[in-house]
Amino acid sequence: MGLLSLGTPLPWDQARDLAQEVRKHGIEQFLHIWNNMKDRKSDRLLWGDEIEYMLISLDRQRRRARLSQRGHELLSLLQVEETESLERARLTGEKIELEALWRPEFGRYMIEGTPGHPYKATVNDLVNVESNMKRRREIVSQLMGEDEIIISVGSYPELGSGDFLDPPHKANGEFSRSLFLPDEVINPHPRFRTLAGNIRERRGSKVSINMPIFHDRNTPRPFVDPTIPYTRDLFPGDKEAIEGAALPDHIYMDAMGFGMGCCCLQITLQAPNVDQARRLYDQLATVGAVMMSLSASSPIFRGYLADVDCRWNVIAAAVDDRTLEERGKTPLANDRFVIPKSRYGTIDTFLGSSDGHFKPEYNDLDLVYDKEIYQDLARNGIDDLMAKHVSHLFIRDPLVIFEELLKQDNSVSADHFENIQSTNWQNVRFKPPPPNSPIGWRVEFRPLEVQVTDFENAAFSVFTVLLARAILAFGDLNFYIPVTQMDVNMERAHSRDAVLREKFFFRRKVCADEGRSCCNSDSGSDAEDEEVAEMSANEIINGSSSFVGLIPIVEMYLDTIALSEAVRHKIDSYIAFVRGRANGSIVTAAAWIRSFVQSHPAYAFDSVVSSEINYDLVVALDDIANGRRPAPELVGQGNAM
Repeated sequence: MGLLSLGTPLPWDQARDLAQEVRKHGIEQFLHIWNNMKDRKSDRLLWGDEIEYMLISLDRQRRRARLSQRGHELLSLLQVEETESLERARLTGEKIELEALWRPEFGRYMIEGTPGHPYKATVNDLVNVESNMKRRREIVSQLMGEDEIIISVGSYPELGSGDFLDPPHKANGEFSRSLFLPDEVINPHPRFRTLAGNIRERRGSKVSINMPIFHDRNTPRPFVDPTIPYTRDLFPGDKEAIEGAALPDHIYMDAMGFGMGCCCLQITLQAPNVDQARRLYDQLATVGAVMMSLSASSPIFRGYLADVDCRWNVIAAAVDDRTLEERGKTPLANDRFVIPKSRYGTIDTFLGSSDGHFKPEYNDLDLVYDKEIYQDLARNGIDDLMAKHVSHLFIRDPLVIFEELLKQDNSVSADHFENIQSTNWQNVRFKPPPPNSPIGWRVEFRPLEVQVTDFENAAFSVFTVLLARAILAFGDLNFYIPVTQMDVNMERAHSRDAVLREKFFFRRKVCADEGRSCCNSDSGSDAEDEEVAEMSANEIINGSSSFVGLIPIVEMYLDTIALSEAVRHKIDSYIAFVRGRANGSIVTAAAWIRSFVQSHPAYAFDSVVSSEINYDLVVALDDIANGRRPAPELVGQGNAM
């Protein structure tokens, strides 16, 4: 999760006064990187995935599943091999490749795993992804007790509800000041608690998260959550729920942990050069919403079925540090800008590239950016689109400043730049090369929800990488739509059963080369001249009489490279899975979980997911992930372990 420096984090009343200094040095650091790396070329198409897991403690006798706080303890064990290998490499010069790398996440019950080294551009590396993911799950499982399991799902159903934490703690913390989450749920790394506290302090109130309740036949109308302690004043001034922060017919949450305590699947790709990285950034941004709808795995929050399937808006609200002035609730007096969005959201501006497809009208959002920073960047040779991108990121304050890192050599450090860059959590992230590193220009694809099984996670990862490589290989591909339509797409993708029920804005003609067979489509009519149409996920992914489809584009790319029969068969199984998710023949994890709850004998059709239901659900998810319970409706026929 972002920049994980060590040191003494400053409280908000001190950090606030240093924000401008950090911005100033961050821009200087970016300029050094740009000037040193802008001409870097011919980097290999390396890539990697990040999977976030939850650790669960099972009380089999009482049939209770609780989040285990041993994540931090297990992480220290998981990182021993990496630490020893780095020291051995330093002493001997030996190059050591590990199976996996492990990093902390916001929740004390969470662990992030990545491959031990980047995957290369070879096809064989594509078919090794699933086995590496399985191995990661095995490595953690080997360190866990008999009554502990590891699961991968977007949101934990009982987070903030009832007896959900092992060992148990009451909501009592000064960092979150939550009615539902104790601070003990937060990873003890100093960055995480400071993030939670400083977001609340900067905003001037706790965050306010409201997800619409799923109205089942016995759900009260209006639904007013009886578990909210409206009359309980836990902290001075903590009257927000009483004063309207908790909306009727919604599931109310009040802390950063409800968002950053969710899990996801992310993919980072290294491009050959900065121009190709800009191309990937723009083109992948437009497919983010439909891919999120296919990967939906978060239908339950704080013990209630929600009328959404994804975690996206929960996280956006969970890290929304904007003040009343920045949210446009009161006139600007102390703050610099009215800012339309949280730090977490879709991108607000395209970067453009040399392919000639970008048009200024695609950046149709009234972009908020720091004019002084923009002018400074422009004076130093940064082009208009890149200067606006960076100066837009830098309207935000740094949320965590470490006292020991205030003084840096801007020619060799990027800490101040990354301080702000890494807390702009958008659907894609443009990542400059770190100083003094072999790493090149990268793009991080961020909308995917984590999946229950390693097969599903591998399928989405491989498909995303193949689509990215098709974008780089076929220069005539053009997915541009207006930025504001991407915002609409993401909101629609968040809703219940979006993959089947929603329409998404997408470009009608994505290939300039009419001779390319996969791009020839005939709608039977030439009446529609608009660049963008509203299409279903099935049409976008699988194609139709009037649209080529992303899978045919990927298959066309595969036809240009040499593949053995076995390798093509494996890749085809991933493509078939993505195709099935899009056409509805394979259900999303969110739909599977919702169906499991609604068919459970203890469910009262009142939207309440009890501890008994949660236990059976968690055990079922673990059984599916480890091949003990077939679930062809979730992963497709023949794809279960």
